[in-house]
This record gives sequence, structure tokens and C-alpha cells, in this order.
Amino acid sequence: MKNSSKQFIFGLHPVAEAINSGKEINKILIRTGSKGENLNELFQKIRETGIPYQFVPVEKLNRVTRSNHQGIIAFLSLIEYKSLEEIVQRTFEAGRDPFILILDRITDVRNFGAIARTAECAGVDAIVVPEKESVAVTPDAIKTSAGALNRIDVVRRKSLTETLQYLKESGIRLVAVTEKAQDYYYRSEISGPLALIMGAEDSGISRSLLDLSDSQVKIPLSGTVESLNVSVACGILLFEVVRQRLGV
Repeated sequence: MKNSSKQFIFGLHPVAEAINSGKEINKILIRTGSKGENLNELFQKIRETGIPYQFVPVEKLNRVTRSNHQGIIAFLSLIEYKSLEEIVQRTFEAGRDPFILILDRITDVRNFGAIARTAECAGVDAIVVPEKESVAVTPDAIKTSAGALNRIDVVRRKSLTETLQYLKESGIRLVAVTEKAQDYYYRSEISGPLALIMGAEDSGISRSLLDLSDSQVKIPLSGTVESLNVSVACGILLFEVVRQRLGV
């Protein structure tokens, strides 16, 4: 497992200092069964700040670093996550219709990088991902995106359900892309203030998000394979939005 010292920090005090200083942290690994007053205080702070965490065997921590990690490793984000509220407000104030991409439980970094590259080219204002069960911005993701992840705003939210409710209240239409839909994407109006929702290839979009969507569309498939790669499907839909906005 290849890691750069710039991508993670370890030890109780360094991790606590990183949290206190407001560093962007993707997730924290904690050794299963770890105890101690200092760790308990740090764990409470981790929960209060909402940083994703996971209890893992010590062997997993040792694969990341052989140094004295004290049972805790924090992986730093390579980008600065943005505020969705600020992005939406800024876009409306600029006289433009927001174009938001919601990624539900996408975990493959290369797919994420490819999606980000396409989204940046299509003029997407922000990519929104959940804090848990989601891909992190890694060097591989940035490389696959051809640097687009350094140029497009990425938002990380604790609850996608609450996020969709906020977008609806802001006058943004929610369109879910799912094979369960009745309408084909090219027969549907997907323009104006819009949030496009894409799900993982294996599990699709969460039921709670589908229930909140204003409309659902699908891509026609003629072959025997049941679904497209999510980055390919995303590209098709993103540029259909571009086509409709251009009126061509």
C-alpha cells in the first residue's frame, strides 16, 4: 500500500491538532479495542466534528505506517471541500441556473475522477458526495480527473436526504437517473435549476433519494449487459443537460 506522508498523519496529539486547526480530513482509522482517557476525549471530538471514522484491526493500521501510530491514523483531504449553500447562492446571484451533480455511494476512485473530468467540462457547479460510503479524493482520483478535481467545487454532506430537501426548497429540480424509470432521458426536460442524481452501479440510488426526486429518467440499453459504467452514464446525462440548455 503506497502512501505519502503528506496524505496522512498519525498519533493522538497530531490528529487532535489537525482537527483543532480545521484541516480537511477524509476519514480516521482507530484501532479496535483502543482505550484511554486521551483517546476517549479525541474520539468525542471526532464525533462532534462529524469526521468519518472506522474501527479497524491493528494490522490495517500497520499496513499504512510502521511508525508508532498509537492506534489512530487520519487521512488528509487533497482538496478543500466547499459549502453547498454558498455555491447555490452565488450561482443564483450571478443570474445562472445551478447545475449540481449528486453522487450516491460511488466508491471507485477512477470512476470518480472520470466523472469529475466530465462534470467540469459540462459546466457543473458542484459535485456532492456523502461523508460515508463514498469515495475520497485521492491522488488516483485527481490523476484520472486530469486535474479537474482541483478546479471544480466538491461538497461533502453528512446527509444526502437533507441535502436534497434543501435543494428542493431552493427551487432546484431533482432528477434521478435509474433503470427503474419509465421515461428515457432524451424525452424528458432536464434543464433549468437542476440537480442530477447518480447512484452506484451495483446498488443504484438509495430509496430515500428516489422518493425525493422530482422525476426519474433512464438510458435505453439494447445489449445483454444490465448497466453502463457509472462514469459513462454520467457523461451521457451531463451533456444531455448541456444540449437542452443550449437549445440544440
